[in-house]
Amino acid sequence: MGWGDTGRPRHPRLTWENAELNAAAAVCAVQLAVAATVWWVGTFDDDSHGAGTGGALAAAGLLCMVVLGPLLLAALGMLHAAVHTMPAATLARLTTRRAPGRETVRHLASVILLGALWAAVAVTLGGLSPTGAPVLLLAASGILPALGVGHVRRRARATGRASRVRRVWSRSALAALAACALVATAGAVGLSTGLIEEYEPPTLTTAQLVGVWHGDGGAVLRLRSDGRADLTKLPAEPEFDDVAKRDFTRCDGTGSWFLDTEGRYDPYAGENGPEVRDGVVVRVKDCGHDTYWTIGGSESGPELFVLFGDPDSGDLRILTRD
Repeated sequence: MGWGDTGRPRHPRLTWENAELNAAAAVCAVQLAVAATVWWVGTFDDDSHGAGTGGALAAAGLLCMVVLGPLLLAALGMLHAAVHTMPAATLARLTTRRAPGRETVRHLASVILLGALWAAVAVTLGGLSPTGAPVLLLAASGILPALGVGHVRRRARATGRASRVRRVWSRSALAALAACALVATAGAVGLSTGLIEEYEPPTLTTAQLVGVWHGDGGAVLRLRSDGRADLTKLPAEPEFDDVAKRDFTRCDGTGSWFLDTEGRYDPYAGENGPEVRDGVVVRVKDCGHDTYWTIGGSESGPELFVLFGDPDSGDLRILTRD
């Protein structure tokens, strides 16, 4: 099987033309850019967990994304074309006799079939939900690139020459910029007009906080109704440390807890800190300072979290309830 349009392939009907391969990759790169922008807009109403904007580190990361992002998108688009869109094109050509009809229709059917196969692999190896949005998007990710390949083919037949690769990528870059700008503008308008609501943490009572909370590393916090707290490998502020440092200790044993609705024990509350939020103060004798577990999540799925260290680059620890 040939790759590109140089030389005379033995099976010309199975050859991947260079313009077609690049068209599939370019369209995939555009849809990846738009998907990333949609995801970013979707985080407007997410809980930031008290984190800052990242300061100089975030600025450097943004600069890297601006410089390297297009190259990364192009590489991912080419990978997708090589393992999904173009193999589906080969399958469509192999089934010409058994499934007559327009080649574009057969190509679309093939990319959906191959997309379902890749989605099954993602569910099996990646542990994704078979009905989740990522799996459905993966299954349908070859549709637009297949339509792009069909457009390039029709143009080549009409003009008698293949599309220029540089033109394919330049047009895809302009399309990506326009689509991402449109999505970002829509998100900003939705946020300013209230169509997208900013995140509001749940308001929980002392009775609602009672229960068992679990975190990573085997961390367990049992809040009892009498104000006692049982801890197992629970992260806590070190005894002799500064809140600006990322270090934390892990505590075991029994202590006490209470609900703070004024942020009086929040080490980050203040002019330069996050907004005042309700939290649970956990106090354990001979094991670190009082630790302020901020309430987050939602009414149906509440969380307790601590950001150890600097708000821009701290170590986030989250507890969820059974």
